[in-house]
Amino acid sequence: MDRVYNFSAGPSVLPQSVLAKAQAELLNYADSGMSVMELSHRSSLFNDIIEKAEKDLRDLMDIPDNYQILFLQGGATLQFSMIPLNLMVKGKAGYIHTGSWSKKAIQEAKKYGEIDVIASSEDKGFTYIPKLDQVQFDQVYDYIHITTNNTIEGTAYSDIPDTGDIPLVADMSSNILSEVIDVKKFGVIYAGAQKNIGPAGLTLVIIREDLIGKAKKNCPVMLDYKTHSDSNSLYNTPPTFAIYMASLVFEWLKELGGVKKMEELNRGKAAILYGYLEQSKLFSSPVEKESRSLMNIPFATSTAALDAEFLAKAQAAGLVTLKGHRSVGGMRASIYNAMPVEGVKRLVEVMEIFENSHKVNV
Repeated sequence: MDRVYNFSAGPSVLPQSVLAKAQAELLNYADSGMSVMELSHRSSLFNDIIEKAEKDLRDLMDIPDNYQILFLQGGATLQFSMIPLNLMVKGKAGYIHTGSWSKKAIQEAKKYGEIDVIASSEDKGFTYIPKLDQVQFDQVYDYIHITTNNTIEGTAYSDIPDTGDIPLVADMSSNILSEVIDVKKFGVIYAGAQKNIGPAGLTLVIIREDLIGKAKKNCPVMLDYKTHSDSNSLYNTPPTFAIYMASLVFEWLKELGGVKKMEELNRGKAAILYGYLEQSKLFSSPVEKESRSLMNIPFATSTAALDAEFLAKAQAAGLVTLKGHRSVGGMRASIYNAMPVEGVKRLVEVMEIFENSHKVNV
């Protein structure tokens, strides 16, 4: 069977060359006589893998020396608890509410302290990112939390807010490594791997060193960032295969030309799909133009019945997992780093054919 164009929001498409390399090394990694999945996490071979992964990620994101990179588990969802457990020293934090995932983060953080929702886009169905340039951040906040890209709603920050001396914490699960960012603007960046980094099971945390070691006294040992910092992410058995796959993706990105080149490609892919949506009389995007995501593009026709018909046509054409999230319906094209431009062009081609066949009804 030929490979399809996979527009899933996660687990998502991986670079084909990365999959091919993993396949070639699967049974016998580095002449060890065993699979990388069988390597001890205490072995020198795995130590080389995790050290290379960290070095390549530092190079790709220009991560300063005073930031630690942690390879954890539990997904971004576990970070909703780890963040307040480790950073909420005074007992108060500010959150910016831009969709489903920030809502979950807010709900979890309320278990550990006082939470202020500084700004929200709920008034317009989360179709935009609130303007924050005039917001005065309360200096009693231990941190400010944002979700840089909203996977379900299809919105993203075009400008990162300046929070001054207050650490900025970002859930970057669905747009990490997709465009150039200044790590120094953040106290903590966290991301589930299953969108732009590798297979599900790995969570990356990039944390400024001065924020480590402040966990609440009753914080479980596995939820304390210091536990993982002190042990170089090897306190217990980490997700070894996911780290190996992430390392291959980092290597692929560097060979491609790095994050700057990836951003150029991503903007080109997004422009193709948004360009069609802007002139289409059948399909439309609900997101305000200045808040559009490069990674997740929701769109819909005028009726649920037409949406379903289009999804069936797309599936038959080898364009899969385009169905929108159950909370919003419609369609959603997740065009992460590994989605080739040919996949986006094919999607637009199928959309155009579908629209032309329904002109009488438009």
